[in-house]
Amino acid sequence: MKRETLKALGWAALVTVLTAVLIIVGSRNLTRLDASLVAYTFATLFTIGGITYRYAIWLQRPPTSLYWRRGWQTFLMRRHVWRNAGLWVKRVVGEFALNNFIYTRGRSRWAAHWLIMWGCVLAILITFPLVFGWFSFYSTPTDLSQYRVDLFGFPTVTFPANSIFGFLLFHGLDVAAVLVIPGVMLAMRRRMRDEGASAVQLFSEDFLPLILLFAISVSGLLLTVSYTWLEGNGYDFLKLFHAITVMFTLIYIPFGKFFHIPQRPAQLGVEFYKDVGTREEPARCRRCGQPFTSRLHV
Repeated sequence: MKRETLKALGWAALVTVLTAVLIIVGSRNLTRLDASLVAYTFATLFTIGGITYRYAIWLQRPPTSLYWRRGWQTFLMRRHVWRNAGLWVKRVVGEFALNNFIYTRGRSRWAAHWLIMWGCVLAILITFPLVFGWFSFYSTPTDLSQYRVDLFGFPTVTFPANSIFGFLLFHGLDVAAVLVIPGVMLAMRRRMRDEGASAVQLFSEDFLPLILLFAISVSGLLLTVSYTWLEGNGYDFLKLFHAITVMFTLIYIPFGKFFHIPQRPAQLGVEFYKDVGTREEPARCRRCGQPFTSRLHV
């Protein structure tokens, strides 16, 4: 086995074990862990290990390794650190929160990406703490119409079940699904009608992720429909189908197109590297004296 593979496996094992320890501690020795969500917990641990392994392999490639090191060095340069910090905030808002870099490629493409991204982010922020036993809510013993939110086993706020806050908390995953479904439909429309995209697309890389997101969102909404208006009819089948699609998607993340989600933040280092290079002295051609790149890069 290659040295880089062993190193990546070591990082994957370390991060997975640390996450498992945090789950045990945050759920008060698993007493707050919902038994019905244990399968999701193991699937998430596998995903974390897989992402860490692939990330470690990616960072060990010579070009990526060089940009990773130089990106941090240029970001932390004393004479540029405050300007870089301001640019970091600007880029987090512009590139991550607003997806401006995609808006320049087309409004429909931007809308699809933005809806899918924020739907998934909202679902992750709700689902992972629940799956790990870090976040839970219970009806209060004295008033069953009141619910209490527990964070890491510590009681926090109490709210009426029929309040706006309660509605948003209980239906947060439905809101996420409502964001993801139109985003998936816009992305699917582009995949089927854009000749440039259809010429290079693959089912496993371009259609499968969209199908999985659509299946998760629709089955999640149907679960709400089942227990709200249909007296639980079809709930068991929908619950099983939803669990299978979610776990398959979690396992798919490290090895499919979804890997670009955790990969994207690291690429900011390249932009800081280029920014600092343009502000520094340029490298000039020895014969004609014209600048052709940054001296930092040379």
